[in-house]
Amino acid sequence: MDKVRKPIVAGNWKMNKTVAEAIDLANGIKRDLAGCKEVDVVLCPPFTSLKAVSEVITGTHIDLGAQNMHWEKAGAFTGEVSAEMLRELYCHYVILGHSERRSYFGETDEIVNKKTKAAITANLTPIVCVGETLDEREGGRTEAVIEEQVRGSLKGLSARELVECVIAYEPVWAIGTGKTATSQQAQDVHKFIRGILEDMADESVARTVRIQYGGSMKPANAEELLSMPDIDGGLIGGAALEARSFVDIVKAAM
Repeated sequence: MDKVRKPIVAGNWKMNKTVAEAIDLANGIKRDLAGCKEVDVVLCPPFTSLKAVSEVITGTHIDLGAQNMHWEKAGAFTGEVSAEMLRELYCHYVILGHSERRSYFGETDEIVNKKTKAAITANLTPIVCVGETLDEREGGRTEAVIEEQVRGSLKGLSARELVECVIAYEPVWAIGTGKTATSQQAQDVHKFIRGILEDMADESVARTVRIQYGGSMKPANAEELLSMPDIDGGLIGGAALEARSFVDIVKAAM
């Protein structure tokens, strides 16, 4: 697939897979994608499986990512992990501001912004998630919500720091529901996000930043979604929990 930006496909395993199951899944993906250079492939298992998956993918072109982190380097933050802890396990990416973190755990744009800055400082690539709910879309507020989240989550970042980020557009109404935005609906929002980046920085930054689609992408719709000019990959949930389906999505991005 001829893309201006190198596609990036990340598997968000959420709160799934024991260590043994994670090793099996990582090995299954490794068998087909160990030498993949056309697409940046990222596996984001639960914290408990980061070390085990890291060991499986060592020496491959597959990268490791975490699903969350705290913005402080250390301290009395029970149940949290820091960027430095993730780097020690050879994480290269971290998902921040996922809709489930925003809705279930009350994360705000300000919190996501602090985490994003901490990730960049620690040389982790943040995958910053934004997206609207069904009520917001049906109320005609998609663009207003997306703009608020993009500007709030990336506030204060320099042009150099912005290009170190990946943005994931995940329409909340299409996560785990089986619903998917049409390829044109997804493209429209991705293009809109690129316009915000141009306003925040410049055209070069907007052209460089990769924007993933994160709303129930699966093998059946991946090729059509990924053919859109402003969709640079996928943040994959359910379809990332089975090696075959995840591999098929990555191949659709090639």
